[in-house]
Amino acid sequence: MSSDDSMCQSTNRHFPTLGILWIVYGIIRLILVLCLLIYASTATLMFGALLSRVPDPFALMSIFHFLYAVMIAWSVVCGIIGFVAGLALLGRRQSGRKLALIAAVVSAADIPFGITLGMYTLVELLPIKIGPLYGRSEHAG
Repeated sequence: MSSDDSMCQSTNRHFPTLGILWIVYGIIRLILVLCLLIYASTATLMFGALLSRVPDPFALMSIFHFLYAVMIAWSVVCGIIGFVAGLALLGRRQSGRKLALIAAVVSAADIPFGITLGMYTLVELLPIKIGPLYGRSEHAG
């Protein structure tokens, strides 16, 4: 068995764990979307209360609404990709690794759970092959 084979086996061992974690992450992000939608009027009211002394409050309120919509859309994308990646990893689909890597990159901005899970996924699913780097030094010794 070569070193590449052992690397693939150790990575496959973590697929069910990563799958469950990505499903949980996806559900959390979709719950966040529901909370953002439910409390949108409260967030708008609270942000608007801060704009009483600003020269152009309508422009800032427009920017707030745009960023709030972007945050909702981003959470939907992260939640769906994370959930689908988790299902693909649990089902041992070929696309599971690719979807998990995409979910890891997309969720890297979510602190603390998204960045933790994303970096763990990147470490587990992007193994560094050191054989070609140190292959010449093994033969010299």
